[in-house]
Amino acid sequence: MEQNYLGQKMTTAEHINTLNQKLSINSSLDDVFDLLLKTTRKDICFSTSLGLEDQVLTDYIFRNQHPVRVFTLDTGRLFQQTYDVLSSTQKKYKIPIQVFTPKSEAVAELISCKGANSFYDSIENRKECCEIRKIEPLKRALKGSKIWITGLRKEQSDNRSSLNFFEYEPGLNVIKLNPLLNWSLDQVHHYLDFHKVPQNKLHQQGYISIGCAPCTRAILEHEDLRAGRWWWESSHKECGLHNIK
Repeated sequence: MEQNYLGQKMTTAEHINTLNQKLSINSSLDDVFDLLLKTTRKDICFSTSLGLEDQVLTDYIFRNQHPVRVFTLDTGRLFQQTYDVLSSTQKKYKIPIQVFTPKSEAVAELISCKGANSFYDSIENRKECCEIRKIEPLKRALKGSKIWITGLRKEQSDNRSSLNFFEYEPGLNVIKLNPLLNWSLDQVHHYLDFHKVPQNKLHQQGYISIGCAPCTRAILEHEDLRAGRWWWESSHKECGLHNIK
């Protein structure tokens, strides 16, 4: 696939490499979005989980009226506090946030065959649940998009420490942009407090990374930031949203 960057024809890999070379560890949020919007102003979307980092980006996108479609995935098993954040965010900015849900037939079949809590039984079962509730809806949400903005940060986990600002997601044939790549958690908190952005009340109870209610717990002070996700597994992996084959 070819991309056109400032009049030059190049492969997707070359295009992404060129973009990353124009940014550095000190690049600000303004720098990243300026580069993005100089490259394209079409078919850009942002997926928000309504967590800390994503609330930063939602505020930034809405406040600056950037041409970015914002959506979220409602798995059907989120915390009530997460729905409260969605409601508060919609009221504050008065801008639509698209909601994508899993296919009811697939959820019904999973629960009928394996029960409501099959994800506790094995990694394979957990991934199956994530596929139905997250990945399939994500694929629908990203349809037609060229750029997918996320709130990933290097500091969040070892899996994310080697990320670049721009990445290619081959399983989705989309370029992924991580604007908060080099931000610290303190920077995230400062931004949210300064701009009075709605936040999930669970963050004050030790929940840093928040997903589905049955799959998320609070973390201890010494634990990895994502240790509360799928805590019953011996190693903590991505749910699949950022590693689609």
